[in-house]
Amino acid sequence: MSADGTDHAARSAGAMDDADARQALALERIAAALERMSPPPASAPDFGAAQAFLWSTEPDRLIPVPKVNRVEIGLLVGVDRARDTLLDNTRRFAEGLPANNVLLWGARGMGKSSLVKAAHAEANRDGRLVLIEIHREDIPTIHRLLDLLRGEDRRFLVFCDDLSFDREDQHYKSLKAVLDGGVAGRPENVLFYATSNRRHLMPRDMIENERSTAINPSEATEEKVSLSDRFGLWLGFHPCDQAEYLAMIRGYAAAYGIAIDEETLRAEAVEWRQTRGAMSGRVAWQFVQDLAGRRGVHLAPRG
Repeated sequence: MSADGTDHAARSAGAMDDADARQALALERIAAALERMSPPPASAPDFGAAQAFLWSTEPDRLIPVPKVNRVEIGLLVGVDRARDTLLDNTRRFAEGLPANNVLLWGARGMGKSSLVKAAHAEANRDGRLVLIEIHREDIPTIHRLLDLLRGEDRRFLVFCDDLSFDREDQHYKSLKAVLDGGVAGRPENVLFYATSNRRHLMPRDMIENERSTAINPSEATEEKVSLSDRFGLWLGFHPCDQAEYLAMIRGYAAAYGIAIDEETLRAEAVEWRQTRGAMSGRVAWQFVQDLAGRRGVHLAPRG
């Protein structure tokens, strides 16, 4: 081979080596960038440090809640059946017995989330039942939370308040995998509780629209509507009547030592709900806060 040919071959080999080196360096940089972007595995916290935790991402972590904002279960009036059913389910789970995931659905302000927190307090007599709240927008990360809880010697209620899904929302698929168990199976020490204003976790007009435009209406929304079927217990909450509304207020007034005669309480409570245009447990509590403030009564922290 000529000298020119030899030089050309050497230059070509050198150029290829340089290209390979640049490519390898680029791949190393991409790998390093991806490693920085991916959240590091969360470390398990000291579950004895608090009764409840908040799941947070970026980075993944469980934030202790030193004092849970809740009411005593005896102050939740007008939801007796739901209260007894949820409390029984929660106690069985705390004792290591079979129990169901629960969907609490229905009217706003009727104590759905309050009941979950109150039932947890009642069932957590030995301190080994931990409440973990997850926000709706973090549902896609729930598998990472379950991986963290799997194998722990405590039992966990994972709770999502005001859960619902809109037309383009695909988060429900992550939740279906959890409720169904998936390949790995839901950890036996975890239950999922959720509250929602919607029985099927999505707007009625969305369901009807998809049915009306589908080739097969009976199958159009089966995948989404069937999500609620994954909950073993459905507990419905309906608007209260005036008698229940007044009973809630009387209970609060007695519990917090607000002295008021029955006639005055009734008149002021009715006027309050008329100005609000609604009756619910939330409206009753708002009236009690106003009443206590006007009468100079300090409300003890609820919990």
